[in-house]
Amino acid sequence: MELSRVFSCALQGIEAKIVEVEVSLSRGLPSFLIVGLPETAVKESRERVESAIKSVDFEFPLKKITVNLAPADIKKEGTSLDLPIALGILSASGQIDPGKLKNALIVGELALDGRIRKVRGVLSASILAKENKIERMVVPFLNAEEAGVVKGAAIYPVNNINECIDTLGDGRKEPFLMDIDEIFRETSEFDLDFSDVKGQDTAKRALEVAVAGGHNVLMIGPPGSGKTMLAKRIPTILPLMNIEEAIETTKIHSVVGALPPKVSLVAKRPFRSPHHTISYAGLIGGGTYPQPGEVSLAHNGVLFLDELPEFNRNVLEVLRQPLEDGFVTISRAKSTIAYPARFMLIGAMNPCPCGYFGDAYRECNCTPSKIDRYRSKISGPLLDRIDMHVTVGRVKYNEIMDMKEGESSKSIRKRIEKCRKIQEKRYKKENLYFNAHLDSKKIRKYCAIDEKSRTLLNSAMDKFGFSARAVDRILKMARTISDLEDEKDIQSQHIAEAIQYRTLDRKLWLTK
Repeated sequence: MELSRVFSCALQGIEAKIVEVEVSLSRGLPSFLIVGLPETAVKESRERVESAIKSVDFEFPLKKITVNLAPADIKKEGTSLDLPIALGILSASGQIDPGKLKNALIVGELALDGRIRKVRGVLSASILAKENKIERMVVPFLNAEEAGVVKGAAIYPVNNINECIDTLGDGRKEPFLMDIDEIFRETSEFDLDFSDVKGQDTAKRALEVAVAGGHNVLMIGPPGSGKTMLAKRIPTILPLMNIEEAIETTKIHSVVGALPPKVSLVAKRPFRSPHHTISYAGLIGGGTYPQPGEVSLAHNGVLFLDELPEFNRNVLEVLRQPLEDGFVTISRAKSTIAYPARFMLIGAMNPCPCGYFGDAYRECNCTPSKIDRYRSKISGPLLDRIDMHVTVGRVKYNEIMDMKEGESSKSIRKRIEKCRKIQEKRYKKENLYFNAHLDSKKIRKYCAIDEKSRTLLNSAMDKFGFSARAVDRILKMARTISDLEDEKDIQSQHIAEAIQYRTLDRKLWLTK
């Protein structure tokens, strides 16, 4: 019996786990059996491996071939095990030196002619190779830049089986290197900018407060008022990603196969805007073998839900866990996977079903009860996790025709970065990042107000009927506003501004 062993990996969630590909050749009728919990794509590798080996002038052994993928309790998905299986067969049959395969991690999908195709999850595999101090990692040439993002990992890209064998046997070949700094330089500029937005000064100020404190926002306004335009520019004022955030975000996109062509690192914060017909699995993640959904693809970025009441109410309810915890847990009979999902939620909706309630130019025929039913499509528990409700009015003609350029995203981002540093310093012992994450106990500690502010807040509660939860949201927003103003204490003007961002609680938009 001839036996060989090759190291590869399999994905569990967004993390890679080492897989030992053991190949045994023994006497008996020619057969090819793969064991070790392989799914369909792995089982189909038999045909790809046999054709590829024959195409590059090696001999496919006419023996009983058994491939064991260990550990056997990890589900093996995808096509990345094709290349290590082929090399294992060539090693076990004595056609290549087994010593070439020592201390190497190998991934790649095989074409029928021996070429090596791109696979998913290579960034996670590269991190695994570095953590386990593996000397060499062989990857498809098209995955080279993605794998090379990890500093300290020795990456060797190859195009076909013959090149792979030559690379493994050549100890003098230099590993592939990537210029990470260049990637960040190229992605620090945006095509969109807040200076493009005409008017809407109140909405722009509200979004600045929201981004600075990590608050979720619901924008309410008639069609054409600029809600989507504002939302798409939010990533331009978010602080630039650091390398740790970029790698974590890229891992998620790589696992799903969502990395755009020629993009090796997601260095810009994601902006995800799913259609309102999206399913549970599409939004939160899922499937027979759980995959990340939109909430995870928006990790470290923005999840924008336009026409929020049009989404299936039950689908929206699944947002409650990631909004609260910053991750989503998907449980299936065969596995339970947790995916990161720390994002900023931006919702947009019309003020009524027809969209023109309160509009100065279009008449609304919706009754108050109809408007109330429309708003109630968003459940209380979800609405409770949205700190800010912002009214976005129609842009006036003189604002549209104003040739003066508004404030740029870059200058707004500078204020936001300064504000976030204040929060980082304040909460360094609390395991918190933003004001939006304060619970009731910490609100009392960090959001103390003076007597004048108490009087103002009490009057607002009496007039608008604010709940205790709404008061907590107002205090958190006031804390952020004071941080933006570089004020140590919350003042009455900060409370007054925060009250303006609770439109739904004040119910002003429901009054005819």
